[in-house]
Amino acid sequence: MDISFVIPCYNEEGNVRLLSEEIGRVFVPESISYELVLVNDGSKDGTKAELKKLFDESEPGTVKAVHFSRNFGKEAAILCGLRHASGETVCIIDADLQQPPEVALEMYLKLVSDPDLDVVAAYQKNRKESGLLKACKRMFYKIINGMSDVEFQAHASDFRIFRKNVKDAILSLPEYFRFSKGIFAFVGFESAFIPYVVRERRSGVSKWSFTKLFRYAVEGIVGYSTEPLRFATFTGAFLSIASILFLIVLLVLSIAKVPCSAVLPVIGVIVLIGGVQMIFLGIIGEYLMRTYLQGKNRPIYIEKEVWEKK
Repeated sequence: MDISFVIPCYNEEGNVRLLSEEIGRVFVPESISYELVLVNDGSKDGTKAELKKLFDESEPGTVKAVHFSRNFGKEAAILCGLRHASGETVCIIDADLQQPPEVALEMYLKLVSDPDLDVVAAYQKNRKESGLLKACKRMFYKIINGMSDVEFQAHASDFRIFRKNVKDAILSLPEYFRFSKGIFAFVGFESAFIPYVVRERRSGVSKWSFTKLFRYAVEGIVGYSTEPLRFATFTGAFLSIASILFLIVLLVLSIAKVPCSAVLPVIGVIVLIGGVQMIFLGIIGEYLMRTYLQGKNRPIYIEKEVWEKK
């Protein structure tokens, strides 16, 4: 098997068949053997029924379908797909058809033509997003690259193709909180990046809201940097020194009998320090929460059914 397509599916009943047909249209004429590893991440629409039709019509060894017991998230679906992938190379691609199979073919040909390459990833050169969202994403990459020991390629998505050695390295990471951009950056390997133009969705709506993207960004920063903890320490030290200096100033003014209301500044300082303390207690809590949940050793996902024709 030349390539395994790992396809997370959440409420994609209108897209899974279209994606299968598009992949076949692009890869079959190139005589590239492939399998589809479709992971149904607790969909609430007719995705399972559509996958059943696709599976029943498929030849042995060409379609695998895994159904979760509930929604565990895209990162869990990617991990599950990698565990079930048997191809010499693996391509992670979304089910919504916004990532063109033609680009997947371009990445595959680039990968196999260069034995020194391990990963070829695609990035959106011109993002079809609001100015605010673009600015937030630029800020995210600046922050995380400034804090992390590994380098994150700006705007590179999960849409990529890689060899078996990369897949094995990813599967060796046991962490419960998985952030795919960080995982790919952490494992390293020789990588190349190519631009692509995202398509419009054929069916359904995007599952990513601004709130979800914000949480995902926090996950990446906390998961791949301890700098927020150091920042908390330095800020605490700075505020302590500033508070002492402020009290000294008030004492000098009092001795000099300079009229001033000391109550309001003191209240302001107390509120400021209290707010900063709450912020950094929250940062520490984020790290402790991850340690606590990791220690439980709960499974990242639960498979309800696996469909596979031998």
